[in-house]
Parts: sequence; structure tokens; C-alpha cells
Amino acid sequence: MKAVVFDKHGGPEVLQYREVEDSRIKANEILVEVRACALNHLDVWARGGLPGIEIPLPHILGNDIAGVVREAGELVTWVKAGDEVMLQPGVSCGHCIECLRGQDNFCMEYDILGYRRDGGYAEMVAAPGVNVIPKPKNLTWEEAAALPLVTVTAWHMLVTRAQVQPGEDVLIHAAGSGVGSIGIQIAKLRGARVIATAGSDEKLEKARELGADETINYTREDWPKEVRRLTGKRGVDVVFEHTGAQTWPGSIQSLAKGGRLVTCGATSGFDAHTDIRQLFYRQLSFLGSFMGTKAEMLDAMKFIERGAIRAVVDRTLPLAEARQAHELMEDRAQFGKLVLVP
Repeated sequence: MKAVVFDKHGGPEVLQYREVEDSRIKANEILVEVRACALNHLDVWARGGLPGIEIPLPHILGNDIAGVVREAGELVTWVKAGDEVMLQPGVSCGHCIECLRGQDNFCMEYDILGYRRDGGYAEMVAAPGVNVIPKPKNLTWEEAAALPLVTVTAWHMLVTRAQVQPGEDVLIHAAGSGVGSIGIQIAKLRGARVIATAGSDEKLEKARELGADETINYTREDWPKEVRRLTGKRGVDVVFEHTGAQTWPGSIQSLAKGGRLVTCGATSGFDAHTDIRQLFYRQLSFLGSFMGTKAEMLDAMKFIERGAIRAVVDRTLPLAEARQAHELMEDRAQFGKLVLVP
């Protein structure tokens, strides 16, 4: 089969489109013919190499996958060849106490498709049968691929961890990112007033189309001060933080007394400054969030099926042009998701 592979860590130039051995499945797995695979920042980090993380080489990236089942292992009785599916990207053992509690993203063996196991930058991919999500008929392949990872991540952040309530003010960073564009929609579903940040007026206009009530161009404005102005000097109840060191101090500054900061990533760096006095004096809560559970993804699917959460696809490229897609992502040239099609 054809796939995009890298044999060593480095920049986008290490990605090679070439022939590789066909994927093989275990008894509890399915073989999926990939129709679309969306990019995530995790692809860029895995390609570049992460300290202390060993990624088997050669490696095939791709966390967000939609396609058609071609074969099901003998233990997979709920899926058959020909089924159109999306794949929940989180992979867990299924038998530890965390998995049995339904907290599979706490599993000690937790992994992600395309991270330390081969993913969807290929014509075929093997995945656990329990990761199957039926693809809604109203979604295109590109839309279906654009949803799983960012949706389960944003849902876990806003619904499970921050527990956003109706009427609260929520600050969503990087509205043009995949997770930011979904975060706006989920916060609105929860009845919140959304303040979104982005680096261009064009991205801010698209954020308003997704439901953002107020927008801030962080390249032109003192954005923490602007957040204070928009909230009558009070600050926001929740900050949806995923950009890291660059925005961290301002995110803390933007919180109201008793506010919650929920974070899932550190795109701009992980070594951020925190004034601990702000934490205890203003009684703030800092909440870590990592991926989300299969059950949370299925909860979110109810809203996807009725169109209340929609995929945000910036553009689609052929699989052979994965290098260009990575360059676009690193340049922050997209709003929403970049999608590869074999």
C-alpha cells in the first residue's frame, strides 16, 4: 500500500510518500481503507521527536481517520466489511481499573493512533475494533476525519473538567486551530458567552461565524486588558488554554476570582511562569486535561449528528502532499483542519 513515512525525526522534508507493507490486523482489530485523515499538532511534534518519547521507526503518522471497514478480526462481531466509520484516536488496554471505570484516557498503556503506533497517512490502517464510531450519513469523509481528536479533547476540557455553566464567560485561545474552532462550538452549546482570540481579522470573522460573541486580535491588542474590558473588569470564568508558555501569564491575568484555567497543550512551550500568589489569593483552579474517553466522544456524536457541532475544514490535500500540509500547519496558515485524502 502507499503511505507517508518518516525514517528519522526532523522537519517536513523527512516525510516520504512510498510503498510500504500492507497493514495486518489482530483478532480484536479492524482493517480500515482510509478515505480521509486530518492533521493535528501531535503529528508535527511526533515527526520532530519528543524528549523521552520513543517512536518506532519507520513511522506512519495520522490520528484522525475516517474510512471503510475492509476486514474485521474474529473477535470483532459488531463491525463488518463495508461499514463506514470514524475512529476514536485513543487506544487503551481495556482491562485495567481505569478502563473499567470508563476513564480510558487514564490507562497506563494509553496511546494514540499515529503517535506511537502507525496511523492514517496511508491507504489502510489497523485499529482496535472498540475504537469504531459509525460515520453519520450527513458528513463528508473530510468532515468525519476532521472531528474525532479535537472534539473529544475539547469536550473533556469544557464539559468534564471545567464544567462550563450557562451564562459563564469563556476565553477560547487560538480560534483558528482545530481544537479552538470546536471549543467555541462546545462552549456555546453549554450556554456560555465566548470570547475568542486569533492572529488575524479573517480568522476572527470565522470565529464569529462559529458563534464567538466577542473577538480579540492578539497581535494588535493587549489581549488580557481587552478581556478585562469586555467583562467589566471582572475577568472570565474559564480559560480554554492550549497554546502554552506564550499565553499562560495572560491567561491567569484574564481569570475572574474563583476562575478555572483548563489546559491540554503547550504549543508555544511548556516552561511557563506562574505567580503562585495569584493562584491562592484569587482562589483560582488549574485543570489539566488529556484527550478524552470513548464515552465522551459518543456523547459529543449526538450533537455532531444533529449539526450542533460541525467540522471546520480549511482545505484538503492529496496524501502525497503531506509535507506541504505540515508546512501550512507550522505556518498557522489554516483555520480549522487540514485533511489528507489517499
